[in-house]
Amino acid sequence: MQVDLYNLSPALQLMGVGLLVAGLPLLWFWRRHGTAAPAQRLKALTVLTLMLTFELVLVGAFTRLTDSGLGCPDWPGCYGSATPLGAHHEITQAQTAMPTGPVTHGKAWVEMVHRYMATGVGVLIITLFALTWRQWRHDRRLAVHPMWPLLTLLWVCLQGAFGALTVTMKLFPAIVTLHLLLALGLLALLVVQAVRYEGWQSVSIPHGLRWGLAGALVLLWLQIALGGWVSTNYAVLACSDFPTCQGQWWPEMNWQGFSLWRELGHAADGQPLPFAALASIHHIHRCMAALVLGVLLLVGWRLRQQPGLARPARALLALSALQFFTGLSNVVLDWPLVAAVLHTGGAAALVMALTWALSLSKTAVPSPTFIDSRPVA
Repeated sequence: MQVDLYNLSPALQLMGVGLLVAGLPLLWFWRRHGTAAPAQRLKALTVLTLMLTFELVLVGAFTRLTDSGLGCPDWPGCYGSATPLGAHHEITQAQTAMPTGPVTHGKAWVEMVHRYMATGVGVLIITLFALTWRQWRHDRRLAVHPMWPLLTLLWVCLQGAFGALTVTMKLFPAIVTLHLLLALGLLALLVVQAVRYEGWQSVSIPHGLRWGLAGALVLLWLQIALGGWVSTNYAVLACSDFPTCQGQWWPEMNWQGFSLWRELGHAADGQPLPFAALASIHHIHRCMAALVLGVLLLVGWRLRQQPGLARPARALLALSALQFFTGLSNVVLDWPLVAAVLHTGGAAALVMALTWALSLSKTAVPSPTFIDSRPVA
C-alpha cells in the first residue's frame, strides 16, 4: 500500500495532544512553584523539562529496540491520522500482510506515544523560553540569558526534523545515530541552564583535572556515537561471547560497516552488509568501551577529592559501573530489553553527570607568589 511519507493533515491535532501532554506537568509546576521567586521558578521549570526530556530519551530507546520506529510509516501522524485509532484499517492490512513486520498495532502505539511526548517536551521548552525572556526584560542580572533557552528551542526543532527523517528515510543508520546524539545534546543544554541557576562555575579544580573532564566528555560522545552505530545496524549480537568475539580476541575485520552514508543492512555499494562488518562494528565499540570506562573511573575518583563535586563524582562512578554491567548483559543474556534501555539511559545520564561537573567547576587560578623587594642587609 502506497503511503505519503509526509502528511501534515493531523499536525494541528498533534499540537493539541502536545499541549495536553505538557499541561499536566505545567499545572503541577505552577501549583508548586507559582509563588516562588522568579529565578527559583525558572530553575524548577528547567529541571522539570530536563527530567521529561530524559524520559523521552528512554522512550526513544524503547521505540528503537522494539523495532517500532516505522510503526507509523508517515510523519507526523499515522497514515494521516493523529492516533493509531484513526488508522486501524491501514494498520490491520499491514499487520495481516506481515505479522512480524514493522507496522503492527502495538508498534504504532509505541511510535505515536514517542511523538506525543516529543511534542510535549517541545511545548515545555517554548514555555521555558517565553518565561525566561519575560523575566530577563525585568532583571538583566538573571543567571540564564534568554539565548540559552532560545538555543534549546532551535535545537529541539532540529531534533524533530531528524525524527521525521528517521521515519521517511527508513531508519537510515546515520540519521538514527545523529537523532540519538542530538537528544543527548538537548539534555546537556538543559543541564547547563539548571547549573547556572544553582551556581555557575563555583568550584575551583586543578587545571589538569578540568582538562580531564573535558577529554572524558569528548571520549564519551565518541563512544555513544559508536554505541548508536551498533544499535542502528543491529550489531549487538554479532559478538555473542565475552571477552572474546566469535571465539577470537581480534575477529575478522570488515570496515564496510563504518561507511557512514548507506542504507540499513547494505554496504555503500548497495550489496548486503556481510556479517564480518557487523562483528567489526561491535568489536570496535567494545574496545573503545574499555578505554572510556577507565577514563571515567579515573576522573570520577579524582573528583571525589574536590570539595563541592562529591555528588557528580559519585554519580559518575555509579553510572560507569551501571554501563559496564548493562553492556555486558546485552551480550551474555542475549540483549534483554530492560538492560538495553538502561544502557541508553546510562549513557544519557553520564553525559548529564559530566556536563554537571564541568558546568559547576572552573580552573583554579594559582596564587601569585610574593617577592620581597627589600635589599638584603
